[in-house]
This record gives sequence, C-alpha cells and structure tokens, in this order.
Amino acid sequence: MIRVAVADDQALVRLGLRVLLETEDDMTLVGEAEDGRAAIELVRRTRPDVVLMDVRMPVLDGIEALRTIAADRRLAGTRVIVLTTFELDEYVFESLRAGASGFLIKDTEPAELLHAVRVVARGESLLSPTVTRRVIGEFVVKRARRPVPHPHLGTLTDREREVVALVAEGLSNEEIAQRLVVSPATARTHVSRAMVKLHARDRAQLVVFAFQSGLATPDGT
Repeated sequence: MIRVAVADDQALVRLGLRVLLETEDDMTLVGEAEDGRAAIELVRRTRPDVVLMDVRMPVLDGIEALRTIAADRRLAGTRVIVLTTFELDEYVFESLRAGASGFLIKDTEPAELLHAVRVVARGESLLSPTVTRRVIGEFVVKRARRPVPHPHLGTLTDREREVVALVAEGLSNEEIAQRLVVSPATARTHVSRAMVKLHARDRAQLVVFAFQSGLATPDGT
C-alpha cells in the first residue's frame, strides 16, 4: 500500500486529491496539511511514501518544507512530488535542486497523477524529458552563466559523466544502454554509481547536477 500525504493551502485541491487517492486500492491518504510547517509535522508523524506538495503555501512555502524533509535522514524513504500551477514556474528548478523527485502541473489528468505517485513510490523520478530540460535549462542559464562544478564531479569516470549527461536528456536506463551499446544492467550500474558519488537523492537531482556542472546544456550540446 502506497501511503500518501497531501500539502496544499486550497481546501478544494485537497478534497480533489483525497477523493482521487481514496478510489485506488493500492493507495491510502495518511493526512493533509494546509501550510509548509504543518506539512513537515505531518510527514514526520506519518512517514508517508509520497508527498504531493504545493509550492505556494502560507507560514512556510513548499520549497522550504521540501528542503527540511529532504535533509532529515529519518525521512529518507519519503519522496516528494511538487505541484505547481505553471510549467515555467521559477520554483520548479528550486524544488528539484532541493530534493523533489519530480513535479506535476496542477491540471494534470487524474490518471497521470496516479501514475506519478506509483512511479515515485518505486524510487524512480518523475521527469518529463521535454518539460524538465526546458525548465531546468532556462533557470540554470538565468542563475549562472558559468557552470558550477559539483564538488564530487572529479570522482566520476568518463563513462559516468557521459551517462549523467544522457540522464539529463531524459533518457531511461534502457535508452542509455541503446545509445552507448551496453546492456541495460550496465547502464543502470553507471547511473547508480554516479548517484552515489554525487550524493544525489534520485535521478531528478542527478539532472540538476548535470546542468549545474556543465555536463548538460539547455540546447543539448
């Protein structure tokens, strides 16, 4: 059973998510919060598998709440999906950098949202290749014209650097394997090792590190 928490300051949004989640046999809603501080308390108390977190909330916004959750080792098993109103919301990049496993637009189809919860609950990242690369690329360029190498970038092998760049393109392990002409298991191993070396929470943070370090660029060059 996937245990889900919802954090949103709009009662109508919380109601809609509650009704949607309660229709699924493999999901259960463990609680709701209407601001960031309450969300942190809820997550610490219930230890959900997935949190659906709004960005703009009173008392403490979703990004700060996310940072606190991601920094708490006791909550290492909790994954956060950030909900945002606009695709090109400047908070999307910040949320991924802070440790979100992905993001969704609030008008996402119900079936897509449920799929997202299941994907993230499995420990994977919810990354749309086109939207994610456009958003991250745009805001990395705005915030830093020169790459800022990750402090552990030098620990990566040439192959691992190549793999990280492909992850930033939105490629799956299978697609990376095809591109590099290796087995999916080998591609998966390279991705896992890169995540460990860069201390990435998941593939979403690996994408952010790739853009920040200059391993990937918005135009794909």
